[in-house]
Amino acid sequence: MTAPRRMTLKDLALELGVSTATISNAFNRPDQLSPLLRDRILKEAKRLGYSGPDAKARSLRTGRSSIVAVILAESLTYSLNDAVASEFLSGVAEVLDAHGHTMLLLPGRGHASQPPGSANIADGFIVYGLMPNNKLLNELPSQRPLVSVDFDIDGCPTVHIDDRDASYAMAMHALKERPARPAIINLRLTKEHCNGRVTKAHTMLPDSSTISRARLAGFHAALSEHGFDTDTIPLWNIEENVFDVCSPVITEIIDLPDEQRPDLLLCMSDRIALTALTLAEQRGIHVPEALRITGFDGIAEGQYRAPRLTTVRQDSAGKGRVAAKMILGRIPKTQQLLKTELLLGDTCP
Repeated sequence: MTAPRRMTLKDLALELGVSTATISNAFNRPDQLSPLLRDRILKEAKRLGYSGPDAKARSLRTGRSSIVAVILAESLTYSLNDAVASEFLSGVAEVLDAHGHTMLLLPGRGHASQPPGSANIADGFIVYGLMPNNKLLNELPSQRPLVSVDFDIDGCPTVHIDDRDASYAMAMHALKERPARPAIINLRLTKEHCNGRVTKAHTMLPDSSTISRARLAGFHAALSEHGFDTDTIPLWNIEENVFDVCSPVITEIIDLPDEQRPDLLLCMSDRIALTALTLAEQRGIHVPEALRITGFDGIAEGQYRAPRLTTVRQDSAGKGRVAAKMILGRIPKTQQLLKTELLLGDTCP
């Protein structure tokens, strides 16, 4: 007994009285059809048992898979839980969904020896954040488009914010009320593993390796303009932007004697700032009266709690949308510098 023949795209087109291109667009380019027509086609396809064009056959026929790979500098777990990274991925997904493309997520950490084989099927690559090493990037198919986000790859279009300018503006606001003991909490700034106080024994990562250097430069420029010797401003380093990693470092800072504890914390992320705010509240340290705190990112959590966080808002979802549009050829592949915004909340009014 022979198995029933699988319904094809051509069969469905004949059944519905439309062209094969219309059927293909319903599955792959929904923006080309009215919502009503697409909905009708998908409902009939489901009723008749047609699951959509064969992706492997289409790839072999056209040389395109309608898959865009997003290569993440961090692990998948971290990236999906981090508010900034998840906003970025949401922006990428929004554009890919609208144009019938699929997103493939590939972690940069944990796969440093070679790129995952599945990367070879992607039509293009969005690289988000600096990779732990260049081996993965060097082994990606060179003929396919690549866009980098938050760092530079020679000869490739990039999507950035001006981290130095944004941090400078944040610090200039914070320094309007002159602090006695300002301090800076960085995010992954040293070559050596350092989850704590940065000393002269530590080596700073080069400017090209981390956006933290640009943010530190902005803080230092504002401090210098206000007469502070930046060599005397204490620095702490955070290895990973999560509460459990931030907490022991900030506990060390918050628990200093009153006369040594900073009265202004310039933090390189909202997660760092919110951890500092939580630990200060637990100890009865009044914010902003005894301790002023600033963040960076503008995540929703910092704006929906009291006291509301003073921070720099970057449009992480917008970064994702711009990067995805570049990869799909919807906008020119150029260097894009997105704007930021100061959000003046209660932690540093």
